[in-house]
Amino acid sequence: MRATVMYGAGDVRIENVPDARLIEPTDALVKVTRACICGSDLWPYNAMEHDETGRGMGHEAIGVVEAVGADVRTMEVGDVVVMPFAYSDGRCAFCQEGLHTSCVHGGFFGTGMGDVGGAQAEAVRVPQADGTLFVLPVGEDDALMPSLLTLSDVMGTGHHAAVVAEVAPGKSAAVVGDGAVGLCGVIAARRLGAEQIIILGRHPDRIALAREFGATDLVSERGEEAVERVRELTDGFGVHSVLECVGHGQATLTAIAIARPGGAVGRVGVPQDETMPASLPAFYNNVTVGGGPAPVRAYIEELLPDVLEGRIEPGPVFDRVVGLDGVPDGYRAMDDRESIKVMVRP
Repeated sequence: MRATVMYGAGDVRIENVPDARLIEPTDALVKVTRACICGSDLWPYNAMEHDETGRGMGHEAIGVVEAVGADVRTMEVGDVVVMPFAYSDGRCAFCQEGLHTSCVHGGFFGTGMGDVGGAQAEAVRVPQADGTLFVLPVGEDDALMPSLLTLSDVMGTGHHAAVVAEVAPGKSAAVVGDGAVGLCGVIAARRLGAEQIIILGRHPDRIALAREFGATDLVSERGEEAVERVRELTDGFGVHSVLECVGHGQATLTAIAIARPGGAVGRVGVPQDETMPASLPAFYNNVTVGGGPAPVRAYIEELLPDVLEGRIEPGPVFDRVVGLDGVPDGYRAMDDRESIKVMVRP
């Protein structure tokens, strides 16, 4: 089968690889009908050291079940399913608590670990299928596919940031980052009732979309100027809830600085540093800082009805569609900020 393989920074290739297949009785084999490139894929695209074996890429997908292992009970061949970026058994203590990304039998797609491949491919093996895949009540070419695909990662991740940041009716919120996750964070903040939603970003196409999604204010400055501007918009106090959707140190520093005393920061941008900045201001202002890999499998059941019934429409974060042969240029386009998020149709 054909799949996306990254060999190092800037070196993305479409190659013939061994067919995905069932290995464990709890596996499912999924024909990928839609996948996408994630902002987190750009970190290795910019920094990965050369690897002779390469790494299968992609961790978000919708597809059709082609085969199931003998122990799979919740789906059958022909079902249309959404695949979260992490696999999980759905039964362990952490899954039962809604933290599927900490499953004791789990892991992540597209990391090059073990026999689990990437989703930017014609097919993917899904371990722990019963606890991972979610059967969708639609056909594989439903018009809602772009929005449904966001449930595999970015919409659930934006929602996780809002939940951890304690967004609630009447509160003010700020979203640091205008990528797909940040834009979905705007949707999540509005959905949870935030009265004021400030988007921190500077790309006109993304800001326009953020306003469509519910942002009430824009801050295009960075660093101390951004902090000052947010305070101007919040009577000098800062916001109750901050959704940090970037991951580098300056974004975290800004997020903590714009939180009002007693506020909360939800971090979902993949950290690029071992240490977290601004621990002293967070401590003395009683700012709660939390977050991590979003347990999107836990959120699908909550968010899916809103997508199906049109109450939220995150699909417009996809502004480019490519086949597999177009994936390398899709990485370039996202890295050059020509595209917000690229959908892949193998």
